[in-house]
Amino acid sequence: MEQRVLGRTGRAVSVVGLGTWQLGADWGEVGEADALAVLEAAVESGVTFFDTADVYGDGRSEQIIGRFRRDHPDVFVATKMGRRAPLDPAEYTLDNFRAWTDRSRDNLGVDVLDLVQLHCPPTAVYSSDAVFDALDALVAEKRIAAYGVSVETCDEALTAIARPGTASVQIILNPFRLKPLERVLPAAAEAGVGIIARVPLASGLLSGRYTKDTVFAANDHRTFNRHGEAFDQGETFSGVDFATGVEAAAEFAELAPAGATPARTALRWIVQQPGVTSVIPGARSPEQARANAAAAGLAPLSPSTLDAVRDLYDRRIRARVHDRW
Repeated sequence: MEQRVLGRTGRAVSVVGLGTWQLGADWGEVGEADALAVLEAAVESGVTFFDTADVYGDGRSEQIIGRFRRDHPDVFVATKMGRRAPLDPAEYTLDNFRAWTDRSRDNLGVDVLDLVQLHCPPTAVYSSDAVFDALDALVAEKRIAAYGVSVETCDEALTAIARPGTASVQIILNPFRLKPLERVLPAAAEAGVGIIARVPLASGLLSGRYTKDTVFAANDHRTFNRHGEAFDQGETFSGVDFATGVEAAAEFAELAPAGATPARTALRWIVQQPGVTSVIPGARSPEQARANAAAAGLAPLSPSTLDAVRDLYDRRIRARVHDRW
């Protein structure tokens, strides 16, 4: 699989990685044996980049990856911190950062974390010199090799990109969320900052498998967070209301090239956007992990397909999400 350098980390990672939120919580139950099988299938398919967080299953996702990594030490693992405490800028201190990263180091079984990202903190955090001084201290103390941010909005991303120590920005990017193409990706490319694209299938909408009657489990965020009840609404279906998303996804599915599924088409669309380093779809089964990785091998989408994606967004999605994030 193609490898790209992840911004200021200097490390190369696969253009299709693996998001592991679902291995911890909020997507229904995934057993440990199943989770390890997903990780194995991803690596066998060429994936070299896992993304996790200290709050996914209260550390369960990190712990499972840590066990897997004993036999696969070359996998690059990005984790996130900052949501184990109230979302208050006052909590983003060096002492808390040390405690949170020490816990992640234990969970992952490493002395130095490859990459730690602030996990969608309050907007004010991005403008705090003290926060970024603390992150620099973690690097100096060799607790972490590099740091980045995971953001909700394009403005937050641009503020972080301006920081000289920011290695990467993780942001929602998919055919239903095009705003980052306007300023964020160009700014990141100019600064040498990596872009990690998350929520690439709009919480599964872009797979084309759902209808308006689809029901998700009660412990699935696609049930309990549709209106932002638990966390930012943009994390669930990219902020698009479900009925509109299902209709737009059916239209998107018609754009898939011969022999390609809608999901692989969506991932291929992301991979070929200038400035993207890696896209991190989740997977609940080995079959899903292999199918996602296969998107890296698709031929680039044609200019006419790219234009059709833009047209679909402008007609069906833009008014609902573009000015919110």
